[in-house]
Amino acid sequence: MDLGLKDKVAVITGASKGIGLYSALQLVKEGAKVAIAARDEETLKEAQEFIQQQTGEKIFTISADVSTEEECKKVIEKTVEHFGQLNIVINNVGTSSANSFEDVETELWHSDLNLKLFSAIHCSKYALPYLKEQKGGAILNVTAVLAKTPPASSLPTTVSRSAGLALTKAMSKDLGKYNIRVNTVCIGLIRSHQLEAKSQREMPGATWEEYSAEVGKTIPLGRIGNTEEAANVITFLVSDAASYVSGTSVNIDGGSGNAL
Repeated sequence: MDLGLKDKVAVITGASKGIGLYSALQLVKEGAKVAIAARDEETLKEAQEFIQQQTGEKIFTISADVSTEEECKKVIEKTVEHFGQLNIVINNVGTSSANSFEDVETELWHSDLNLKLFSAIHCSKYALPYLKEQKGGAILNVTAVLAKTPPASSLPTTVSRSAGLALTKAMSKDLGKYNIRVNTVCIGLIRSHQLEAKSQREMPGATWEEYSAEVGKTIPLGRIGNTEEAANVITFLVSDAASYVSGTSVNIDGGSGNAL
């Protein structure tokens, strides 16, 4: 299937590792031109080298802290300055912060919302004129499956991510008239550096496959998801192959979520 991504320009936040990095890789494989943003210049360089080794293509990197509006603006403007256009925005930045309500200090509420919610708002805001100039485009917000059914001691992450779900739906209603599609993927347990480290703490000496199978006893598909599996869904949703998909959420969680 031709996804219609050749020569499209995409920017991905929080993309020096994990889902963001592999989404960048898949987009490059499909012929897209990709910019990635993250705070650490060293990991950005490593990401650039990784993708070049895999594809022979060089991505554009931007060192930025998108928890601030000014840095979000910089990411978008540098991407357009480098490539001359913008077609796709993937708001992927985020960390996991899970605490009980009484343990979350005001500063953490602000920092979590700035990073996960306001970065998506600000990057989308500054991208909008360029997407309109292209007569359409795609925005994808990466959220979490637990945002739909927040459990105890999941704050502030589930609140920030739940707000991201509402943002996605509202944006899709407002921006559809410009042929701009807005969707979200709700992430469950997906392999990451943090999860690999956790596996060695919880099951010292175990292989990843053994840990995945053990944790997978609580997941209908019986295992933790691979990073590439999440990237594949993201790539499809921002592509022309999903040209009539907007305002929706797709769970990437092996069936573990309790909500559609």
